[in-house]
Amino acid sequence: MTIRPRRSFLYVPGSNPRALAKSRTLPCDGLILDLEDSVAPEAKEAARATVVAALAEGGFAPREVLVRVNARGTEWFGADVSALARAGADGLVLPKVESPEDVLAAATLLAGPGAPPGLPLWLTIETPRGVLACGVLAGAHPAVAGLLAGTSDLAKELRARHVPGREPLLYALSAIVLAARAHGLWVLDGVHLALDDESGFAASIVRG
Repeated sequence: MTIRPRRSFLYVPGSNPRALAKSRTLPCDGLILDLEDSVAPEAKEAARATVVAALAEGGFAPREVLVRVNARGTEWFGADVSALARAGADGLVLPKVESPEDVLAAATLLAGPGAPPGLPLWLTIETPRGVLACGVLAGAHPAVAGLLAGTSDLAKELRARHVPGREPLLYALSAIVLAARAHGLWVLDGVHLALDDESGFAASIVRG
């Protein structure tokens, strides 16, 4: 088993070749190359091809590289998972996971086009249904490697504001941590949105 530090992850828009190139030089432990929220619908297919090409080119090591695909139920989900199955990513991030069927659908697609055995799946918990089901989701398939807290979308779904102590999200964050620990999984905190608030960033890390 490869032991990796997972102190810091950076989301990188899959539709931005310059950002992908720069990410190879940044001092973070992991990258999440994104095909979902940061990519406009009309750019989804081009972004997929760009990410596959970037993975083939390589140069990301020693950073762990995950790819966030589009959610099950969207028109891009199947093509995303199939294209990334053997592209060389260290794992796939599934967004808006709410049911075991969301996990099993990805695992089934991965088994088809020749993905490496046990390609890890990371589940983003970012809806009320996802939070309430996260204990079941964490054990939905042996390929599940970790849970991610999707704090931006979750705050929106809860009609909550982003506040320094993140009080509106504490129940959800604790539930995600409990589910991950109960199943021996990794868990990653949500993003810090205020890029110019360094002290707030530090406080968020401590609370996390």
